[in-house]
Amino acid sequence: MTNETAATANGSLVRNFAKVEATDANTLVITTKDPQSNMLYVSTPSSIPIVPKHIWEKHTGDLKSFKNDSFPLVGYGPWKLVTYKTEQYAKLDANKDFFLGAPKFDHLLEQQYKTTDAAVAALRSGQLDYVTKMNSTQFKALQSEKSVTAFQTPGHHWSAIEINAGAKTRNGKAIGTANPVLADQAVRTAIAYATDKKTLVKKVLNNLGAPGVGYLPPAWSQWAWTPEPGEATHFDPAKANALLDEAGYKKGKDGIRTAPKSGKKLNLRLGIHSDSTGDAQISSYVKGWLKDIGIEVTIQPFGMTKLNDNLAKGDWDMLMDSWGTGPDPSYMLGIQTCDTRPQDDGTSGSTDAFHCDKEYDRLFQEQIKAFDPAERARIVGQMQDILYRHNQDMILYYDNGLYAARTDTVKGLVSGKADAAGVMPTQLTFWNYAKAAPAAKSAESSMSTGTVAAGVGAVAVLGVVGGLAVRRRKAGAGDRE
Repeated sequence: MTNETAATANGSLVRNFAKVEATDANTLVITTKDPQSNMLYVSTPSSIPIVPKHIWEKHTGDLKSFKNDSFPLVGYGPWKLVTYKTEQYAKLDANKDFFLGAPKFDHLLEQQYKTTDAAVAALRSGQLDYVTKMNSTQFKALQSEKSVTAFQTPGHHWSAIEINAGAKTRNGKAIGTANPVLADQAVRTAIAYATDKKTLVKKVLNNLGAPGVGYLPPAWSQWAWTPEPGEATHFDPAKANALLDEAGYKKGKDGIRTAPKSGKKLNLRLGIHSDSTGDAQISSYVKGWLKDIGIEVTIQPFGMTKLNDNLAKGDWDMLMDSWGTGPDPSYMLGIQTCDTRPQDDGTSGSTDAFHCDKEYDRLFQEQIKAFDPAERARIVGQMQDILYRHNQDMILYYDNGLYAARTDTVKGLVSGKADAAGVMPTQLTFWNYAKAAPAAKSAESSMSTGTVAAGVGAVAVLGVVGGLAVRRRKAGAGDRE
């Protein structure tokens, strides 16, 4: 509430807080300035964690450098982190005093792999109990594997192309090196019409997903939104060309258009994650589609750190991105507000695409105060409409969650029942890890003597703290939740 560095993470979620008190050892009281409808979600481990004052109060001045790596870490979940090796593994021990009951395993090992192929091989050999983040080919192969259940869930995140319409600081100071043509709504809309989302779902996801429309993913049906009839920007290259023609972007003999004001050719940079095969596939298609409408694209593969640095400075034209959300969309909606842009010195920013719109910000505050679910969904729909029309986050697709678990060593890692299409409910790692138990028929196996092992292909660094997955922002597709 008072520290700009801390607010980089969850500032948008605490703006309405008046005060926070620990009235006794077991009670936290949060008083809000105005009524707030999502408090039961915001004040749980899903959003704002409760952390020990005696550890954190002495680090309010060095939050940027404090690593918090004295093990075991103080947490509040069913597991406690006891060892962590960057890009290798995280080991956790059961919290026997967890108020909802101790886990059925004594230990949890989160293993990192350089490739998802290696993680899938470890699952097949019995070294792992649970694997996430596979590609569609691996998933379909595991569906016929003995002693393995491979399942999918509705997409609770999206992959998108961010478009830099002109990066500015919180005070309105222009920063960065974006191509000025992207400030033109006609150019951004033309890019949307030139992008074939259905082809991406078919070719990149092997049809295990859905084309992108609204800003909030389909796993949470209460926030579902679609454009009004006739307002959708479906794949239509002719429409894209007509928009650019009308806006004065003329094609040269080489087929590339020039900007009417500067006379410069339309050449846009597209930053992608260098370790993402999905980004590479998508960018190849986009490059061809945009060339068909007279826009040249230069693909720039970067590591995650460099991509993050470019984003924060505004030194980009277009970037591949991915975000995910839980049942309450406040944080995800919040990163599109004006106040998440950085300060003039470049600090304290958590913006997604430097989006800023006063009406959007007003609606953001209004939806927080709406206690009627239908009314709140209506307001959130208006916010998604604004984002859709501004086209600074062009949602490409929602990829289904793809998972696989062994059935001979562990049970309880999968919750719920599949629907008619064979799609399971969205899985929350916190609860799955808390409910996991040794399978009865594996009583003599080494895996059931006290450790449940989970593997993740190393598309991002995964740290598990108190049973919660914490992922660094701007990771590869699907790595933020």
